[in-house]
Amino acid sequence: MDAIALNCSLKSAGGSTQVLLDEVADALRSHDVGTTSVRVVDLDIKPGVASDEGDGDAWPDLRRQILDADIVVLGTPIWLGQPSSVVKRVLERMDAFLGETDDQGRMISYDKVALVAVVGNEDGAHHVSAELYQALNDVGFTLPASAVTYWVGEAMQGIDYKDKHPRPEKTQSATEGAVRNAVHLARLLNAQGYPAG
Repeated sequence: MDAIALNCSLKSAGGSTQVLLDEVADALRSHDVGTTSVRVVDLDIKPGVASDEGDGDAWPDLRRQILDADIVVLGTPIWLGQPSSVVKRVLERMDAFLGETDDQGRMISYDKVALVAVVGNEDGAHHVSAELYQALNDVGFTLPASAVTYWVGEAMQGIDYKDKHPRPEKTQSATEGAVRNAVHLARLLNAQGYPAG
């Protein structure tokens, strides 16, 4: 099985989102799931809701990687209590899945499992995960029980997750549980996917 982790940070390098996604990837590998990580802001993902928005659009290649994976992890920071604009762009581009079907007539993202990873120094992790859950489910992904891992720092303080040592036990436990459930669900869907309509 394979997973892809999409880092939807606004930053081009480093940062707490990548640290949390690396921990998710380590947990996935402990379950024999190969994992690729992509920093979305490094790609030229055009605005739009189609699978290909023309010359220079990097989405078609990323779309293929997403659809080739069994598990998709969306990682986002919290900005102004909201998911990043980068993760919103990814979800907008996934909107095309609504009109695309596989050879059984099912939405092309059926049988794919999704997880969410959220970091921030302000409140909003539940709000952000709720937004992503709904969007991911709308475009055909299945979410396991406890499908999010997150860390939120104390309000108006300067410490980031990447600088937090040792890592918070609750976040580590949430990561392990989310990954364990996602791998279990992905294996079930690989063995017997959703029925054709």
